[in-house]
Amino acid sequence: MPRQYPSHPLLGVLALVTRDDRVLMVLRAKEPDKGKWGFPGGLVELGETVLAAALRELSEETGLVAEADKVVDVFDVITPDAGGRVRYHFVLNVVACRWLAGEAVAADDAADVGWFSLTEIDDPGLVCSSNVGRLARMALPPR
Repeated sequence: MPRQYPSHPLLGVLALVTRDDRVLMVLRAKEPDKGKWGFPGGLVELGETVLAAALRELSEETGLVAEADKVVDVFDVITPDAGGRVRYHFVLNVVACRWLAGEAVAADDAADVGWFSLTEIDDPGLVCSSNVGRLARMALPPR
């Protein structure tokens, strides 16, 4: 099934990984959201659980090892084209994960990777995917 102009919504995951008082984010190297910071993620493969998909995508994009806890949020990303046709439609399952081992390295669909505090995420100069601030606040303790 193509990611662009799909015939039905595509099931995806985001790995919301915490370490101390920071969350892991990747700079997207491909559309959608190319050039924006967001959480590692991708599509769930046939026969794969949502939790397993989040850990696989995390490993592919950053090389990190983590423990998946649970799904903490689900939301739609629907992006129409200029003519109003649905170009992208993802149903994203956000999986809370705890870092276990490794140092993050940008790989696969990631152009860069880093650990960010809420203060850094709130900086207007940091261009992020939708829901990043809201999800980071779910994962991190208040400042």
